[in-house]
Amino acid sequence: MVTDKVIVVEGRQDKLQLKPLFAEPVEIICTNGTFSPSRLEEIMQPFEACELYAFFDADETGDKLRKLYTREYPESNHLYTLPFYGGVESTPRHYLAKILKDEGFAVKPGFLLGKG
Repeated sequence: MVTDKVIVVEGRQDKLQLKPLFAEPVEIICTNGTFSPSRLEEIMQPFEACELYAFFDADETGDKLRKLYTREYPESNHLYTLPFYGGVESTPRHYLAKILKDEGFAVKPGFLLGKG
């Protein structure tokens, strides 16, 4: 594995919103709305030795998924967007870059300036 950091998001649009921000290798895994503990375990099994992060939407679906994820992976770190933005995919990239940088990720500087 090329990276030791993994971010779990709800869907493909979340992944596409985050992927360009990183200045380091980061694996982004989509749950695609999975609510089954066994399916979540299946998705996460290859990455259990990695540093895990959850970045779910600030809505009812995101809250349910975060509860399940927290129960299954209590050691993981959680990232939050503002409820005002609703979801990761609708959060401005400069704000996402700040969240990620504050959590210790290497992000491309242009995104921190709101130019990305």
